[in-house]
Amino acid sequence: MNPNKALWEKGDFTRIAEGMRESGAAFVKELGITKGLKVLDLGCGDGTTALPEARLGADVLGVDIARNLVEAGNRRAKEAGLTNCTFQEGDASNLQELNDHTFDLVVSVFGAMFAPKPFEVAKEMVRVTRPGGRIVMGNWIPNDPTLVAQILKISSSYSPPPPEGFISPMTWGTESNVIERFTAAGVPVEKISFSRDTFTFRSPAAPSALVADFRDYYGPTMNAFAAAEQSGKARNLQQELEALFERENRSQAKDTTSIPATFLRVTVGL
Repeated sequence: MNPNKALWEKGDFTRIAEGMRESGAAFVKELGITKGLKVLDLGCGDGTTALPEARLGADVLGVDIARNLVEAGNRRAKEAGLTNCTFQEGDASNLQELNDHTFDLVVSVFGAMFAPKPFEVAKEMVRVTRPGGRIVMGNWIPNDPTLVAQILKISSSYSPPPPEGFISPMTWGTESNVIERFTAAGVPVEKISFSRDTFTFRSPAAPSALVADFRDYYGPTMNAFAAAEQSGKARNLQQELEALFERENRSQAKDTTSIPATFLRVTVGL
């Protein structure tokens, strides 16, 4: 199996996504979506941004590499009565099933950044977007002090080194890398813009319970704990993550969690 597919089919990312819905809807509200707009939501998970896009009237196709998340997305869309939102399996670095210049807007929020072959990812996003359309990405930022970058940084310190040739998904959070990838796909540099934004992870439980969800359901953290168990350091990893989540928690209510995480918003005009 494709290692990336195995990673995201591991556990159940829908458990993490539940706490991201509010920020997903807020992100989508800023996209200027109008009725009938054709949208590709790439690396869509179970529809944290795809469903809000459809609720605003867009015709949405969600594409994700993980079969379980595609099934969950289709289930959520059906339950919501959104006939204008469908999900299918696909690889962001090879969208062979999608025709050129099909979409008015391609959105990828913490999705395509995790696909291998980043230059191919940029090329494919550009290929399927119509002239005059847009690509909007949300990407985590390497070494950022906020939650997700720190989860991945801590987890990697307990994990075996990546295979030769591995390109970190966090490189999508560096502006120069994004420019290099999209200009190689034929986009003029002046058509690429950046801003910093925030996604908030919310939970009706204490930060330690959210750590448990990441440990049990989030592929990269699951892998880190598996490696830490083998080296006898699982307790250390648990303690580091709990300290991080407690430190970043901004909720004023007892036993609830609200943790903001900074990301890079990328907008590409075609």
